[in-house]
Amino acid sequence: MIFHAARLAVANLFAAETRSVFWKVLGLTILVLVGLWLALRSTFITLVFPWIASFFPALPDWAGWLSFVFLVLAGIGLALGLALLLSPVTALIAGLFLDDVAEVIEKRDYREDTPGTAMPLASALVSSIKFLGVVIAGNIVAVLLLFVPGVNLIAFFLVNGYLLGREFFEFAAMRFRSPEEARLFRAKHATTVFLAGLVIAAFLAVPIVNLLTPLFAAGMMVHLHKLLSRKDLGVRMP
Repeated sequence: MIFHAARLAVANLFAAETRSVFWKVLGLTILVLVGLWLALRSTFITLVFPWIASFFPALPDWAGWLSFVFLVLAGIGLALGLALLLSPVTALIAGLFLDDVAEVIEKRDYREDTPGTAMPLASALVSSIKFLGVVIAGNIVAVLLLFVPGVNLIAFFLVNGYLLGREFFEFAAMRFRSPEEARLFRAKHATTVFLAGLVIAAFLAVPIVNLLTPLFAAGMMVHLHKLLSRKDLGVRMP
């Protein structure tokens, strides 16, 4: 069921019906990430670098090139660190476009079903912002665990698998259920949702491709919610 939903989500990425959402999600994701990188770089150069340089006041003139090399390395380090923010950025952007993705999928693949109801914009924003904080906190823990041998990558997948699986599934479920019912339905299928979240985390770990994580994750969880709902009702899956 999980891989069936993932396969449908991949097909959804290239469907003509989702092309406009595809470009909006990709463009906004890149824009937010570039903005975050520039903000982090500016903060580092303005606040952190002068503090570090104060420890080397007697650096000879011929060694001035070391400052340039250090800034370049710091910029690369900030870019790599920004990868850790891709998860919360993904969740935030998905909150803005999940209903667009869901509506396309429901009209194309589930025409016989009653269409879902979009969450009010204010509720979607509040939910996305709350989750943004949770994901950031979770990834801070994951970063700390990067220094523990044998735990680092496992921590990344477990943290993001759980958080992204939970959030995207509940977003999809709340088109048809109240927030409380969506949480209970997710808890009922907790193992399946978590394993699906691991698939999203694996997608997130692939460079370049991970820019499409919001679109892939939203589509996958819409399909997974539909499949699980049909299974609970005893309806044969296609």
